[in-house]
Amino acid sequence: MMELAIDTSTDTASIALSRSGVVVAEMSWNADQNHTVELIPNIIDLLEQAQAEIDDIEAVMVAKGPGSFNGLRVGFATAKGFALSMDIPLVSVGTLELEAYPHASTGLLVCPVQDVGRGEVAVALYRMDEGEWRQLVEEHVTTVEELCDATGSRTLFCGRFSQRSPGIAQRIGELLGDKAVIEDNTFCRAGVLAELGYRRLECGQREDVATVQPLYLRRPAITKPKRGKL
Repeated sequence: MMELAIDTSTDTASIALSRSGVVVAEMSWNADQNHTVELIPNIIDLLEQAQAEIDDIEAVMVAKGPGSFNGLRVGFATAKGFALSMDIPLVSVGTLELEAYPHASTGLLVCPVQDVGRGEVAVALYRMDEGEWRQLVEEHVTTVEELCDATGSRTLFCGRFSQRSPGIAQRIGELLGDKAVIEDNTFCRAGVLAELGYRRLECGQREDVATVQPLYLRRPAITKPKRGKL
């Protein structure tokens, strides 16, 4: 069985091909806002690297967000297209969970952080508890100050925010001191998506292709066009 994992939830897009959740080929690139034109050609390139054909894909996984509105739209449209046209199962996994899971073995509370602008962050909370990976707090938008106020135990904060939004990492460190462990993620999220997605498949979980939607958390900022002077 071969699976295709698609993560276009942020400017750093990634895709992976796996067999029973074990990655055989993966790719990451800085897509910026070019997900629409770059995703399919890169999937074709990845299939060539793995010496595989499109018909070899028997399941598709997609990162459901939160993240880039354009990126999520493209990723979901592509994943749904594969699932519908090939009659294969579709599984979605939250982007914040993909950021958190590689740190499961630390035994710490793991809080992935995503800068969503306007002085706010998207966060959730996870922990490996007696060998079972659990979500303790669902994805939501908050401020750094509110996040730190709610943090009572030593917590690992992860994601790409510490590089891209160093002010957030600095503020968390200032407010929490030794209670905060800050890690910058540099791995391919699609590889993590392949593993977690396959586990869901094994448990019989799959999305309704007709109704599944990305997790945006809030509406995009839309500004009215400026009027010219009369």
